[in-house]
Formats: sequence, structure tokens, C-alpha cells
Amino acid sequence: MAITQQEFISRYPRLYHMAQAGSWPSIQRIGLLSTSALLDRFGVNGEAREAIESRHRPECVEITHPLHGRATIRDQKPMSERALLKCLVGTTPRAWYELLNRRVFLWTTEDRVNTLLGARAYRNLEHDVLIVDTLKLIERYGARISLSPINSGSTVYNPQPRGLDLFRTFADFPFEIRRQYGKRAIAELSVDYSVPDIRDLVLRVERRIGAANRRILYERL
Repeated sequence: MAITQQEFISRYPRLYHMAQAGSWPSIQRIGLLSTSALLDRFGVNGEAREAIESRHRPECVEITHPLHGRATIRDQKPMSERALLKCLVGTTPRAWYELLNRRVFLWTTEDRVNTLLGARAYRNLEHDVLIVDTLKLIERYGARISLSPINSGSTVYNPQPRGLDLFRTFADFPFEIRRQYGKRAIAELSVDYSVPDIRDLVLRVERRIGAANRRILYERL
């Protein structure tokens, strides 16, 4: 039933992360942080933190810190609470938002990141797209990695059922059931909390508008 780390690396040698345009210098400096990790680092607590971490975010949220400067926490436009209530199994929207906000997400294929870049809400906006070496990421963070068969942050079109057990380790992921979907068998790889040394794992960073227009910001030699 499971997928080995070696087979995953063979199928998905590169992973993709879509960040706010202009984020790469900050990501180089402090790492790729989940929403929860970013709120911890910036000292955001109380009602302000609850609004970001435990509720739906229809728009991006900017946070500031006297030492760390500014950071933008991405919106959750592909997810609506009305649709989420229909597909959640055995949990609450609050618990779901908190579960997602503790993870750093990477797409398994370029097709998936291109679909998001081309979505109506994002197609005219600039983004920094990180292309990550899967082997190096798994070597360093294998014990903190989970896999998802679906886009866990989207409820558009035909939202699939989801609950707290959606994210599985390599050993627990039902790969034989999903194998028939080819490259689309696994949608997301997530790392718990943060990847502080992501700069060592990135192969290339591109500034993109939509799926086609791209400019290289960084490339490992």
C-alpha cells in the first residue's frame, strides 16, 4: 500500500512552492516557514493570531516586526468555509485551518503549480516560484513529511472529503489505490512547521506571472 521514499523521489524529483512576489530574499534569510512558524517568529498572538491561524483568510495578511521586517501570509481564496463544511469529516473548520497553517506545502508537479498560477484570482499577479530538490529535502526532513492525494487547501469545483487523517507518511500513504492516477496520484508534500535551510535545497527560483511568463531570480550552479 505504501510508497517508499526512493520511489517518491524517482516519480517527483522536483517539488514546487508558490510564494508572494518579492518573498525570496526573506525566505533565503529565515527559511520557508509555515503560517504558524511565521506568527511565532513575528510574535503575533491573541485575537490577531486567531484571525490568521484559526479562521478562513479571504485576503493576504501583512505582518510586521521591528527586527524581521514585513511578511505576507497568503490568502485562502481557493477554499470557502461553506464548501469546507460539506466535505470535512470528523473535524471542524477551525481545526482544519490550524492543521494547514502548521505545514509548509510543496506541489509534486509543475502542472499543479501552473494550474494555481493560472487561476482567476492569481493569473495577473507576480509570484516567486521555488523549485526544490526532492532528494535533499527528504534526506533532511523525511521524518516530518506528510503526503496528500488532493489539494488540501481547495474546495472549488468538486471538493473531496477530508479530515485530520488526510496527511499520511510515506509508510501509510495508500499508494497502490492511487497509482492509477499516474503523476497525479500525490498532490502535495508537506513539512511540519518549517524548512529553515530551504536555501540549501532550492535549485531555481522564478518570478512568474501566470504559467508562461517567467524570469529566473536564482539558480544553483
